Amino acid sequence: MTMRDGHGQHDHRHGHGHDHDDDHDHDDHGCGHHHHGHGGHSHAPANFGKAFALGIALNVAFVAIEALYGFLSNSVALLADAGHNLGDVLGLVVAWVASALVRRAPTPRFSYGLLGSSILAALFNAVFLLVTVGAISLEAVQRLAAPEPVAEKTVMIVAAIGILINGVTAWLFASGSKDDINLRGAFLHMASDALVSAGVVVAGLVILVTGWLWLDPAVSLIINAIIIWGTWALLREALAMSLSAAPARIDPARVRAFICGRAGVSDLHDLHIWPMSTTEIALTCHLVMPGGHPGDAFLHDLAADLSGRFRINHATVQIEIDPDRACALAPEHVV
Repeated sequence: MTMRDGHGQHDHRHGHGHDHDDDHDHDDHGCGHHHHGHGGHSHAPANFGKAFALGIALNVAFVAIEALYGFLSNSVALLADAGHNLGDVLGLVVAWVASALVRRAPTPRFSYGLLGSSILAALFNAVFLLVTVGAISLEAVQRLAAPEPVAEKTVMIVAAIGILINGVTAWLFASGSKDDINLRGAFLHMASDALVSAGVVVAGLVILVTGWLWLDPAVSLIINAIIIWGTWALLREALAMSLSAAPARIDPARVRAFICGRAGVSDLHDLHIWPMSTTEIALTCHLVMPGGHPGDAFLHDLAADLSGRFRINHATVQIEIDPDRACALAPEHVV
């Protein structure tokens, strides 16, 4: 944590924290009524390298099986799900690479290391999946206009394998899905795929009994709708993070009130809260403290409380002593 005043600079780094992110605008309205926020304790990000490796291996094998039998059985539903799973494989690879890059040491040029790579990975995954859905939907609509026979039993068997593989892969990322949008994206995709595969099994059974060939492309369109529903949330979160929006779980007004409640603080301005990665949150602000620089104990306590209450672990606070000397960044419209 870095604190500055007008007479010198005091540098105090305090821990590294992690959290998940979403969209929220930063607030900048001085000190108001005091109330306290709530946050969890941060911890080092778990290494999911083995989970990524196993998940990718399982899904690559399943994509090959699903695509092969999709062509042999003339099933658009299987091909649609194979295309989605291929996108998931690429998404897992990108997320895996990003999870490694965020651990790279900082350099003079990249002073935060490559933490932002996880945000880029999440954004890439969302965009790529939407493009894939568009191509598959076009094929499904064409098949819906002219349904063709499918091998129902083959479709059901392959989809049943998909339930197992996607379920196991989702389980691999379940424990990390609460704190990292990268892992949450992997978990949600795999879990939804397991549900989609279950839908394909049901559709195959209905076609086997009724002979409704139109049901196959209809199921593929339903699959695409589920993908869009899940991917849209990922896209929105990733886009918000790439624009440095404060995480949705953090209320900037609550953070402001908490800081303003510290002894000796008469005003606060230029407050910014933003994600440096899908797990790391940063904060900067200016504190007006007419009584003089508060000392190291104040700085360390503030850093610890921001970490414990809000999981904000990369904070920079500038101390300003003279309340009559206007700060160029004090006006609300100035960034």
